[in-house]
Amino acid sequence: MKNNSIKSGFKRIIYILSVCLTLILLNAGTTQACPYCNKTFYDELLNDRGNTLGGKELLASIMNQDGTAGSPSITGSGENLQNITQSAGGTPIVRPENSKIPQNFIDIIKRDESLPIPPTSYVPQDVTPDKKVTIELSEGEAYIGRGVMFNGFTTSGSIPGPTIIVDEGDIVEFTVVNKGTVPHGASIHAAYTQTSKYLGKIGSGETKSMVFKATVPGVYMYHCAPGGHAIPMHIIFGQYGMMVVKPKKQYKMEEVMKKKPDVEIFLIQHELYSSGKDAIEGKPIYVLFNGKIFRYVDEPIKAKPGDFVRINFLNAGPNLVSTLHIVGIIWDYVYWQGNPNVTMPGGQSVIAGPTDSWVIDFRMPPDEGAYTLLTHAVGSTDRGAIGLIVCDKNAETPLTVNSDGPSYSKQEMQEIKSKLTRTISPFEPGSPDVDPPAVYGKETKEVTVKIIGNSFFPKVLHIAPGTSVKWVNEDVFSFMEGEFSGIHNAVSYEAPENFFSPLLSHAESYTHKFETDGTYKYMCAPHPYMKGVIVVGESEDVASASSFGWIKWLSIVSIILIFLILLVLNSIRRKYHLKTA
Repeated sequence: MKNNSIKSGFKRIIYILSVCLTLILLNAGTTQACPYCNKTFYDELLNDRGNTLGGKELLASIMNQDGTAGSPSITGSGENLQNITQSAGGTPIVRPENSKIPQNFIDIIKRDESLPIPPTSYVPQDVTPDKKVTIELSEGEAYIGRGVMFNGFTTSGSIPGPTIIVDEGDIVEFTVVNKGTVPHGASIHAAYTQTSKYLGKIGSGETKSMVFKATVPGVYMYHCAPGGHAIPMHIIFGQYGMMVVKPKKQYKMEEVMKKKPDVEIFLIQHELYSSGKDAIEGKPIYVLFNGKIFRYVDEPIKAKPGDFVRINFLNAGPNLVSTLHIVGIIWDYVYWQGNPNVTMPGGQSVIAGPTDSWVIDFRMPPDEGAYTLLTHAVGSTDRGAIGLIVCDKNAETPLTVNSDGPSYSKQEMQEIKSKLTRTISPFEPGSPDVDPPAVYGKETKEVTVKIIGNSFFPKVLHIAPGTSVKWVNEDVFSFMEGEFSGIHNAVSYEAPENFFSPLLSHAESYTHKFETDGTYKYMCAPHPYMKGVIVVGESEDVASASSFGWIKWLSIVSIILIFLILLVLNSIRRKYHLKTA
C-alpha cells in the first residue's frame, strides 16, 4: 500500500509539473497539444482504466488502428503495444511482423490508366508540379460584419480561406504552413489519394507538403485536418475553403452560348457558432456567404441584362442543409459536384448538404432590377445567408467574385476593434451578451459544467463560496490517429487557489468545491484554447443577478395585470357611454 501511495504521489507531482510547463508554453505563445497528457492517459489505460468497458474498447481501437496511415504515435510505455493490447472481449490481437506497404505500385497505376474512368490522384512525391498552392493555418480573429468579431481558427488570415483554382490534369503541390500555436493539418477533397499521412499533425511553426494529380473536375472543399477528434473541431472553428478543378470538357452551357461566363461567382455558404455545445447541436449564431453577414446585400454582385452567369457553389456546413435559389431565375443547367458529366437542365434550386457542391449556369433576363440570392432553408437567411445580384445595363463585366473571406489592413482592423458590438468564440468566453454568466446563489450546492465540442458549457459561472462545480466530459470521440483528442480536463491558470482535474474520458467527471472568493480562470491542458471562468463571491452583483429572473417575471406579470385592468376599465367606460347615449 505504501509503494502504491508513493507511486500515486509521484505521478501527481509529475502531472502538476506538466501543467506548469503547459502554462509556460501557453504564455510564450508556442503551445502545442500536450503530449504528456496523451502519454499519461495511455499509461492509465494500461493499468486501472484498462479494466473498464470504455478502457477495453479504447485499447482495442488503438490496436485496430495500428499499422494504418493513422498509426498510434504514443511513446514511452517501454513495452510493445502489439504484445499488450487486447480486444474489447479480451482476445489478444496479433499483427504480422512484416506488414509493410509494398513500394511498387506500377501495376496498379497501369491498370487505372487503362480504365474508362479517371485514374486516382496518386503520383510519386518527387514529381515536378504544374502548380503550387500554399495556405497558412493559425488561430485568430475574423471580422464578420455588423459589429461582430469571430475568435476562432483562420486560413491565410480569413474565413473562408483563399479560393484555389487548378485545371484537370494538373500535378499540384499543396503546402501547409502552421503559423498557429496548436497542431493543424489539411484534408483536400480534390485529391483522390492519401492526404493525412502527408498533411496531418503539422506542429506549430512546421511546414508540410504533398503532391497529387487533379484527375476529377469539380468544386471541392479543403479544410484543416490535424487528426482524430480535432478534424471536425477545426472545421467548426472556421478553417476551410474552396478548391475548383476546371474541367477539360466544356460545360453544356458553354456549348450552347459558345463562350465562357460573363460573370463567375465562387460562393461558399458556411456557419459560425458561439459555443461547442451549439456546434454539436447544429445551432449556428450566423450563417454566411463568403465570410460576412449579408455580404452581398451590402455589396451586391452586378451583371448586365443577357449576361451568362456561373455560380460555383459549395456548402461548407458543417451542419445545415442549403437550398440555393435566386428569386426570378430558373437555372439553364446545373452540374452535380461541378462535374460536366453530370448535367441536369432547369430547376429552381439546388440542395446541398455539408461538402455538397454544384456548378450553376443561367442568364440574366433583359429586365433590370435586384434578384435575391438566398438559401430557401429560410431560417439561415435571417442569420446572414442572403444577397443580391443586381441586373444593371451599366454593370462592368466580365467579373469574377472569389469565395475568400474579407481581408483588412492592420489599421482597418484596429478601427474595427475600437467599435465592436460583440465578440463570439466557440471555445472561450465571448461578449457577455453572447456568453452571459450562469449565476447561482448560496442555495445551490453543486453546479455542472459540460465539456462538449471542445468547449466548456457554460463558459462563465458566478457561484457562492462553498459551491461545488462538477465537470462532465460529454465528448464521445476519444481516440484516432495516435491522439486521445476527446480527452479533456480542467486546470486553473490564474486563480486565488489552484485546482486541476485528472484527464477525463467520455461521461467521466471531476468535482471541486470552491471556498475562496475571487475569479478563477481555467483551461483544458490538452487543448489550451479551451477556456472558462468561475467567479466566486456573495457580492451584490451576484445576488442581484441571481434574483433578476424573479424580478423579470414579476415585472412581466405586473404589466399584464395592469393591461387587463385597463381593458376592463375601458370596457366599462364604453358601456356607460352607450347607456347614457
